[in-house]
Amino acid sequence: MQMTLVGFHCSQEQISPKQLLADVQHAEAAGFAAAMSSDHFFPWSVRQGHSGFTFSWLGAALASTSFPMGSVCAPGQRYHPALVAQATATLGQMFKDRYWVALGAGQNMNEHVTGDKWPAEEDRRRRLEECADLIARLHAGEWISRHSGYTTVEDAYLFDRPDEPVPLYAACITADSARRAARWAQGMITVNQPAAAHRETLQAYREAGGEGPVMLQIHLSWAPSQQQAEEIAYHQWKTHTFGPPLDQDLPTPQHFDTAGEHVPLESVLEGAWTSSSLDAHTEWLGAEAEHFDALYLHHVGQEQAPFIDAFGEHVLPALA
Repeated sequence: MQMTLVGFHCSQEQISPKQLLADVQHAEAAGFAAAMSSDHFFPWSVRQGHSGFTFSWLGAALASTSFPMGSVCAPGQRYHPALVAQATATLGQMFKDRYWVALGAGQNMNEHVTGDKWPAEEDRRRRLEECADLIARLHAGEWISRHSGYTTVEDAYLFDRPDEPVPLYAACITADSARRAARWAQGMITVNQPAAAHRETLQAYREAGGEGPVMLQIHLSWAPSQQQAEEIAYHQWKTHTFGPPLDQDLPTPQHFDTAGEHVPLESVLEGAWTSSSLDAHTEWLGAEAEHFDALYLHHVGQEQAPFIDAFGEHVLPALA
Protein backbone atom coordinates (compact mmCIF):
# COMPACT_ATOMS: atom_id res chain seq x y z
CA MET A 1 0.00 0.00 0.00
CA GLN A 2 1.34 3.42 -0.94
CA MET A 3 2.02 5.69 2.02
CA THR A 4 0.18 8.99 2.12
CA LEU A 5 2.48 11.94 1.46
CA VAL A 6 2.53 14.57 4.20
CA GLY A 7 3.41 18.08 3.05
CA PHE A 8 3.77 21.58 4.47
CA HIS A 9 1.34 24.34 3.46
CA CYS A 10 2.86 27.75 2.77
CA SER A 11 0.36 30.47 3.69
CA GLN A 12 1.28 33.54 1.64
CA GLU A 13 -1.43 35.63 3.31
CA GLN A 14 -0.04 35.11 6.81
CA ILE A 15 3.75 35.13 6.49
CA SER A 16 6.17 37.42 4.67
CA PRO A 17 7.79 35.92 1.55
CA LYS A 18 11.27 36.09 3.11
CA GLN A 19 10.19 34.29 6.28
CA LEU A 20 8.06 31.79 4.38
CA LEU A 21 11.07 30.85 2.26
CA ALA A 22 13.00 30.03 5.43
CA ASP A 23 9.97 28.12 6.74
CA VAL A 24 9.63 25.87 3.70
CA GLN A 25 13.36 25.08 3.82
CA HIS A 26 12.95 24.27 7.52
CA ALA A 27 9.97 22.02 6.76
CA GLU A 28 11.97 19.96 4.26
CA ALA A 29 14.82 19.56 6.73
CA ALA A 30 12.34 18.47 9.43
CA GLY A 31 10.97 15.63 7.30
CA PHE A 32 7.99 17.00 5.42
CA ALA A 33 7.85 15.29 2.02
CA ALA A 34 6.44 18.13 -0.09
CA ALA A 35 4.93 21.61 0.06
CA MET A 36 2.09 23.60 -1.43
CA SER A 37 1.41 27.33 -1.55
CA SER A 38 -1.65 29.54 -1.51
CA ASP A 39 -1.94 32.44 -3.98
CA HIS A 40 -3.59 35.58 -2.60
CA PHE A 41 -3.62 39.25 -3.50
CA PHE A 42 -5.17 40.01 -0.10
CA PRO A 43 -5.02 38.25 3.26
CA TRP A 44 -8.20 37.00 4.94
CA SER A 45 -7.73 39.58 7.69
CA VAL A 46 -5.75 42.75 8.32
CA ARG A 47 -4.28 40.86 11.30
CA GLN A 48 -2.64 38.38 8.91
CA GLY A 49 -1.03 41.23 7.01
CA HIS A 50 0.81 39.62 4.07
CA SER A 51 0.31 38.79 0.39
CA GLY A 52 3.53 37.92 -1.41
CA PHE A 53 3.44 37.19 -5.15
CA THR A 54 3.29 33.44 -5.35
CA PHE A 55 4.91 32.80 -8.73
CA SER A 56 7.98 34.87 -7.78
CA TRP A 57 8.20 33.09 -4.46
CA LEU A 58 7.88 29.65 -6.06
CA GLY A 59 10.98 30.18 -8.17
CA ALA A 60 13.05 30.84 -5.05
CA ALA A 61 11.37 28.08 -3.04
CA LEU A 62 11.85 25.39 -5.68
CA ALA A 63 15.46 26.48 -6.29
CA SER A 64 16.34 26.24 -2.58
CA THR A 65 14.61 22.93 -1.79
CA SER A 66 14.55 19.53 -3.43
CA PHE A 67 11.06 18.20 -2.70
CA PRO A 68 7.93 18.58 -4.89
CA MET A 69 5.77 21.67 -4.58
CA GLY A 70 2.44 22.89 -5.90
CA SER A 71 0.31 25.99 -5.79
CA VAL A 72 -3.30 27.05 -6.11
CA CYS A 73 -4.17 29.50 -8.90
CA ALA A 74 -7.38 31.14 -10.14
CA PRO A 75 -7.06 31.89 -13.87
CA GLY A 76 -9.45 34.11 -15.78
CA GLN A 77 -9.52 37.54 -14.12
CA ARG A 78 -6.42 38.54 -12.15
CA TYR A 79 -4.40 36.10 -14.26
CA HIS A 80 -4.95 35.69 -17.98
CA PRO A 81 -4.81 31.94 -18.71
CA ALA A 82 -2.01 32.41 -21.27
CA LEU A 83 0.15 33.94 -18.53
CA VAL A 84 -0.75 31.12 -16.13
CA ALA A 85 0.27 28.66 -18.83
CA GLN A 86 3.58 30.48 -19.33
CA ALA A 87 4.36 30.82 -15.61
CA THR A 88 3.54 27.21 -14.79
CA ALA A 89 5.32 25.84 -17.87
CA THR A 90 8.48 27.77 -16.92
CA LEU A 91 8.43 26.33 -13.40
CA GLY A 92 7.77 22.88 -14.81
CA GLN A 93 10.72 23.12 -17.20
CA MET A 94 13.13 24.48 -14.59
CA PHE A 95 12.14 21.97 -11.91
CA LYS A 96 11.41 18.70 -13.66
CA ASP A 97 8.59 16.62 -12.14
CA ARG A 98 8.51 18.82 -9.02
CA TYR A 99 5.70 21.30 -9.69
CA TRP A 100 1.92 21.04 -10.01
CA VAL A 101 -0.85 23.65 -10.05
CA ALA A 102 -4.42 23.40 -8.75
CA LEU A 103 -6.85 25.61 -10.65
CA GLY A 104 -9.87 27.13 -8.92
CA ALA A 105 -12.63 29.61 -9.64
CA GLY A 106 -11.20 32.21 -7.27
CA GLN A 107 -12.60 34.70 -4.79
CA ASN A 108 -13.63 38.30 -5.17
CA MET A 109 -11.12 39.42 -2.53
CA ASN A 110 -8.26 38.46 -4.83
CA GLU A 111 -9.76 39.05 -8.27
CA HIS A 112 -11.62 42.38 -7.99
CA VAL A 113 -8.38 44.38 -8.16
CA THR A 114 -8.51 44.29 -11.98
CA GLY A 115 -11.66 46.42 -11.89
CA ASP A 116 -13.60 43.81 -13.83
CA LYS A 117 -17.01 42.76 -12.58
CA TRP A 118 -17.01 39.72 -10.29
CA PRO A 119 -19.06 37.14 -12.24
CA ALA A 120 -21.94 35.03 -11.00
CA GLU A 121 -21.07 31.55 -9.73
CA GLU A 122 -22.04 29.66 -12.89
CA ASP A 123 -20.02 32.06 -15.03
CA ARG A 124 -17.01 31.63 -12.74
CA ARG A 125 -17.19 27.87 -13.09
CA ARG A 126 -17.54 28.00 -16.86
CA ARG A 127 -14.67 30.47 -17.04
CA LEU A 128 -12.49 28.11 -15.01
CA GLU A 129 -13.27 25.19 -17.32
CA GLU A 130 -12.45 27.30 -20.35
CA CYS A 131 -9.18 28.48 -18.80
CA ALA A 132 -8.15 24.95 -17.84
CA ASP A 133 -8.65 23.88 -21.46
CA LEU A 134 -6.61 26.81 -22.80
CA ILE A 135 -3.77 26.19 -20.34
CA ALA A 136 -3.65 22.48 -21.18
CA ARG A 137 -3.57 23.21 -24.89
CA LEU A 138 -0.78 25.76 -24.52
CA HIS A 139 1.19 23.29 -22.40
CA ALA A 140 0.73 20.75 -25.19
CA GLY A 141 2.36 23.10 -27.71
CA GLU A 142 -0.68 24.46 -29.55
CA TRP A 143 -0.79 27.90 -31.15
CA ILE A 144 -4.06 29.45 -30.01
CA SER A 145 -6.25 32.33 -31.08
CA ARG A 146 -9.72 32.52 -29.57
CA HIS A 147 -12.26 35.30 -29.62
CA SER A 148 -15.30 33.66 -28.07
CA GLY A 149 -16.25 32.56 -24.59
CA TYR A 150 -14.92 34.22 -21.44
CA THR A 151 -11.34 34.90 -22.51
CA THR A 152 -9.80 36.39 -25.63
CA VAL A 153 -6.51 34.84 -26.75
CA GLU A 154 -4.59 36.26 -29.71
CA ASP A 155 -1.70 34.25 -31.21
CA ALA A 156 -0.53 32.56 -28.01
CA TYR A 157 2.23 29.94 -28.09
CA LEU A 158 4.73 28.76 -25.47
CA PHE A 159 8.27 28.36 -26.76
CA ASP A 160 9.54 27.01 -23.43
CA ARG A 161 7.70 24.03 -22.02
CA PRO A 162 8.65 21.03 -19.87
CA ASP A 163 9.08 17.62 -21.49
CA GLU A 164 5.92 16.52 -19.69
CA PRO A 165 3.11 19.05 -19.11
CA VAL A 166 2.64 20.37 -15.60
CA PRO A 167 -0.19 18.45 -13.87
CA LEU A 168 -3.39 20.49 -13.80
CA TYR A 169 -5.35 19.64 -10.67
CA ALA A 170 -8.63 21.13 -9.49
CA ALA A 171 -9.13 23.06 -6.26
CA CYS A 172 -12.62 22.11 -5.05
CA ILE A 173 -14.64 22.81 -1.91
CA THR A 174 -18.09 21.46 -2.76
CA ALA A 175 -19.26 18.15 -4.17
CA ASP A 176 -20.79 19.95 -7.14
CA SER A 177 -17.53 21.65 -8.08
CA ALA A 178 -15.72 18.30 -7.72
CA ARG A 179 -18.15 16.58 -10.09
CA ARG A 180 -17.56 19.27 -12.70
CA ALA A 181 -13.79 19.18 -12.22
CA ALA A 182 -13.76 15.45 -12.92
CA ARG A 183 -14.33 16.31 -16.59
CA TRP A 184 -10.93 17.96 -17.00
CA ALA A 185 -8.71 17.67 -13.91
CA GLN A 186 -5.77 15.31 -13.49
CA GLY A 187 -6.29 15.25 -9.73
CA MET A 188 -8.05 17.22 -7.00
CA ILE A 189 -7.28 19.06 -3.79
CA THR A 190 -9.84 20.09 -1.19
CA VAL A 191 -9.74 21.40 2.40
CA ASN A 192 -10.90 19.96 5.71
CA GLN A 193 -14.45 20.97 6.57
CA PRO A 194 -16.83 20.51 9.52
CA ALA A 195 -18.57 17.14 9.74
CA ALA A 196 -15.97 15.69 7.33
CA ALA A 197 -17.72 17.28 4.34
CA HIS A 198 -14.39 17.08 2.49
CA ARG A 199 -14.92 13.33 2.14
CA GLU A 200 -18.19 14.01 0.30
CA THR A 201 -16.21 16.21 -2.08
CA LEU A 202 -13.73 13.38 -2.59
CA GLN A 203 -16.52 10.86 -3.18
CA ALA A 204 -18.22 13.13 -5.70
CA TYR A 205 -14.98 13.55 -7.64
CA ARG A 206 -14.35 9.80 -7.85
CA GLU A 207 -17.97 8.90 -8.64
CA ALA A 208 -17.93 11.38 -11.53
CA GLY A 209 -14.91 9.62 -12.99
CA GLY A 210 -12.23 11.91 -11.56
CA GLU A 211 -8.76 10.43 -11.86
CA GLY A 212 -5.33 11.18 -10.46
CA PRO A 213 -4.21 11.95 -6.90
CA VAL A 214 -6.65 13.31 -4.34
CA MET A 215 -5.17 15.68 -1.76
CA LEU A 216 -6.38 17.36 1.41
CA GLN A 217 -5.19 20.67 2.82
CA ILE A 218 -5.74 20.64 6.58
CA HIS A 219 -6.06 23.79 8.68
CA LEU A 220 -4.84 23.07 12.20
CA SER A 221 -3.49 24.82 15.26
CA TRP A 222 -0.93 23.42 17.67
CA ALA A 223 0.86 25.00 20.63
CA PRO A 224 2.35 23.67 23.88
CA SER A 225 -0.86 24.54 25.75
CA GLN A 226 -4.49 24.20 24.73
CA GLN A 227 -5.16 27.84 25.54
CA GLN A 228 -2.33 28.97 23.27
CA ALA A 229 -3.50 26.73 20.43
CA GLU A 230 -7.03 28.11 20.68
CA GLU A 231 -5.84 31.72 20.88
CA ILE A 232 -3.74 31.25 17.73
CA ALA A 233 -6.67 29.71 15.86
CA TYR A 234 -9.09 32.43 16.91
CA HIS A 235 -6.75 35.34 16.24
CA GLN A 236 -5.67 34.16 12.80
CA TRP A 237 -8.49 32.05 11.41
CA LYS A 238 -11.86 33.36 12.57
CA THR A 239 -12.35 35.21 9.26
CA HIS A 240 -11.99 31.92 7.40
CA THR A 241 -15.09 30.32 8.91
CA PHE A 242 -17.56 31.59 6.30
CA GLY A 243 -18.89 29.40 3.52
CA PRO A 244 -20.31 30.39 0.14
CA PRO A 245 -21.40 32.91 -0.90
CA LEU A 246 -19.78 35.13 1.75
CA ASP A 247 -16.22 33.82 1.39
CA GLN A 248 -16.51 34.07 -2.40
CA ASP A 249 -17.99 37.56 -2.63
CA LEU A 250 -16.52 39.80 0.11
CA PRO A 251 -13.94 42.15 -1.48
CA THR A 252 -11.38 43.22 1.15
CA PRO A 253 -9.74 42.09 4.43
CA GLN A 254 -11.66 44.85 6.21
CA HIS A 255 -14.95 43.28 5.07
CA PHE A 256 -13.84 39.90 6.39
CA ASP A 257 -12.77 41.44 9.71
CA THR A 258 -16.13 43.13 10.10
CA ALA A 259 -17.98 39.93 9.29
CA GLY A 260 -15.81 38.01 11.75
CA GLU A 261 -16.27 40.29 14.77
CA HIS A 262 -18.81 38.02 16.45
CA VAL A 263 -17.66 34.58 15.26
CA PRO A 264 -17.55 32.27 18.30
CA LEU A 265 -14.49 30.18 19.11
CA GLU A 266 -16.51 27.00 18.56
CA SER A 267 -17.00 27.85 14.90
CA VAL A 268 -13.28 28.40 14.43
CA LEU A 269 -12.44 25.07 16.03
CA GLU A 270 -14.77 23.26 13.63
CA GLY A 271 -12.65 24.37 10.69
CA ALA A 272 -9.18 24.43 12.25
CA TRP A 273 -8.32 21.24 14.11
CA THR A 274 -6.94 22.58 17.37
CA SER A 275 -5.12 20.76 20.15
CA SER A 276 -1.96 20.91 22.24
CA SER A 277 -1.83 17.11 22.00
CA LEU A 278 0.43 15.78 19.26
CA ASP A 279 -1.23 12.39 19.70
CA ALA A 280 -4.61 13.96 18.90
CA HIS A 281 -3.24 15.53 15.71
CA THR A 282 -1.64 12.24 14.73
CA GLU A 283 -4.97 10.45 15.18
CA TRP A 284 -6.90 13.04 13.17
CA LEU A 285 -4.37 13.01 10.34
CA GLY A 286 -4.12 9.23 10.32
CA ALA A 287 -7.88 8.97 9.76
CA GLU A 288 -7.62 11.19 6.68
CA ALA A 289 -4.58 9.33 5.37
CA GLU A 290 -6.89 6.37 4.78
CA HIS A 291 -8.78 8.40 2.18
CA PHE A 292 -6.33 10.84 0.58
CA ASP A 293 -3.07 10.41 -1.31
CA ALA A 294 -1.51 13.53 0.21
CA LEU A 295 -2.12 15.72 3.25
CA TYR A 296 -0.82 19.30 3.34
CA LEU A 297 -0.66 20.62 6.90
CA HIS A 298 -1.41 24.28 7.50
CA HIS A 299 -0.66 25.45 11.02
CA VAL A 300 -2.73 28.62 11.08
CA GLY A 301 -0.29 30.53 13.27
CA GLN A 302 2.22 33.01 11.94
CA GLU A 303 5.20 31.46 13.72
CA GLN A 304 5.86 28.15 12.01
CA ALA A 305 9.14 26.93 13.53
CA PRO A 306 7.74 25.35 16.74
CA PHE A 307 5.04 23.56 14.74
CA ILE A 308 7.54 22.31 12.15
CA ASP A 309 9.90 20.98 14.81
CA ALA A 310 7.20 19.32 16.92
CA PHE A 311 5.45 17.65 13.99
CA GLY A 312 8.75 16.70 12.39
CA GLU A 313 9.88 14.94 15.53
CA HIS A 314 6.64 13.33 16.68
CA VAL A 315 3.78 13.40 14.16
CA LEU A 316 5.47 12.62 10.84
CA PRO A 317 7.27 9.50 12.13
CA ALA A 318 4.04 8.26 13.71
CA LEU A 319 2.13 8.69 10.44
CA ALA A 320 4.90 6.90 8.54
